[in-house]
Amino acid sequence: MSQGPSGAGQGLPVGDIVSRLGGTLHGDASVRVLRFAPLERAQSGDVAFLARAEHSRQLEHSHASCVIVPQGVVPDARFAAVIQARDPYLYYARLSQWLQQLDAPEAMRGRHATAVVHDSARVANDAYVDACAVIERDAVIGARAHVGAGCFVGAGAVIGADTRLLPRSVVMHGCRIGERCTLHPGAVVGADGFGWARDEHGAGVRIAQTGSVVIGDDVDIGANTTVDRGALDDTRIADGVKIDNLVQVAHNVQIGAHTALAGCVGIAGSARIGAYCFIGGGVGIAGHLEIADRTVIGGMSLVSRSVRQPGHYTGAFPLDRHENWSANAAALRHLAELRDRIRRLESRLESQNNPAHDKP
Repeated sequence: MSQGPSGAGQGLPVGDIVSRLGGTLHGDASVRVLRFAPLERAQSGDVAFLARAEHSRQLEHSHASCVIVPQGVVPDARFAAVIQARDPYLYYARLSQWLQQLDAPEAMRGRHATAVVHDSARVANDAYVDACAVIERDAVIGARAHVGAGCFVGAGAVIGADTRLLPRSVVMHGCRIGERCTLHPGAVVGADGFGWARDEHGAGVRIAQTGSVVIGDDVDIGANTTVDRGALDDTRIADGVKIDNLVQVAHNVQIGAHTALAGCVGIAGSARIGAYCFIGGGVGIAGHLEIADRTVIGGMSLVSRSVRQPGHYTGAFPLDRHENWSANAAALRHLAELRDRIRRLESRLESQNNPAHDKP
């Protein structure tokens, strides 16, 4: 049996869940749930969800106290409570946050004895700075923010209210992080962008990266993800963006609101990604391109030109000498047109070779 969270007490009554999150309740409103569990392993006190109606046979072997199902699924009498929801997965997301809050420890305030905080830094009275964290001069730490163990906040950086910097995350000088954000372990915001000129001998000459990083509210940045500061302008990430682990966001990149980037995405400098996009894992995006709002890019695709019309795009191309790759890529874009032309020519040749077929 799954173990209940230590801070959840007697759990949430199902009736309270429906009152807060909506849905249609069938069964006993007083049933209490402590935690989520997969359908096949759920036991008494667990709540589980069925994402899609066509998978309803998965309910047959579940022992959950409550299940969340799509609206078209008929409630099963074996369960003490059933919640019908328009989008069970979204319902699960919201309820999971609520259950997690029940188990969350009481927020800490102040600073650990080993934290190093510059005298000019402004740290809210109800914020917390954990062990071995460093906060440099003129940095601002907002209300109820948490700066985890071993974190670094550079000079003049701003951390918004209720934002969490998890252990060993870094916010470099002058960067701004909005409210209710989370930086997961090892995330680095504000490192120098990759900017080099070549001298007459071909050696690299560093270009000073004088911009910053500006991050909106409710942004998540995954473990070991890097967001580089701008060269001249700022790198900007809008409200609600979700970035997975091991993502590279280069200098001057702009990412629109509520876009999601899966793991190992690489975005080259000055690319502009619209709002409500989804970029699949391992996608590479070339520099100075634009991607329209509400565009989906399939995993492991290479984006080498701007995408100006929303839609679902997928594709990559084998490595080759650049001149061959360019010529083949240009031909590939016309492949469907060429196929149709060949079919028409074949049909015309067949008609010429078999004139009898055309006679009434």
